[in-house]
Amino acid sequence: MGIHRLNHAVLYVSDLARSVAFYRDVLGFRQVEMTPDGFRGAAFLQAPDSTNDHDLGLFEIGAAAGRSTAGRATVGLYHLAWEVDTLDELAATAERLAAAGALVGASDHGSTKSLYGQDPDGLEFEIVWLVPADLLDDAALDARKRIGRLDLDRERQRYGGQTRGGVGISVSA
Repeated sequence: MGIHRLNHAVLYVSDLARSVAFYRDVLGFRQVEMTPDGFRGAAFLQAPDSTNDHDLGLFEIGAAAGRSTAGRATVGLYHLAWEVDTLDELAATAERLAAAGALVGASDHGSTKSLYGQDPDGLEFEIVWLVPADLLDDAALDARKRIGRLDLDRERQRYGGQTRGGVGISVSA
């Protein structure tokens, strides 16, 4: 069996409407109508440029549910990571996350440029731009061994704001 990619993720959330609004308004997901008849408390969303049936399922468990403590007090998923095509898109996403109070970090991993956010239930996610294979140099590859501060303006000067990321790595050349 060869796994090709992650097809979708399903998250438990405390307030379905609030979570749908967050993923829609901040990250651009759109709701797809595919909830089974008679099934309540679920929503299915598709990422903006996805050709996937759905990329995210949300299942409401109620307002009494506590925020995620995975990695602090319990085992569990640390984060999901979604890829954007350009550094300009990454910068625009940083602005939307910051405006929503959901941006919790930004890192330069050498071959990847990453933002970290949290949804309304404290579930963490990453938004990443991958350096295209033909632009990977020794400095970018060596920098994978440490986590640096992300300077989006510098990275856009270096690679170009509209350079399509992941080419040759996650996107066919």
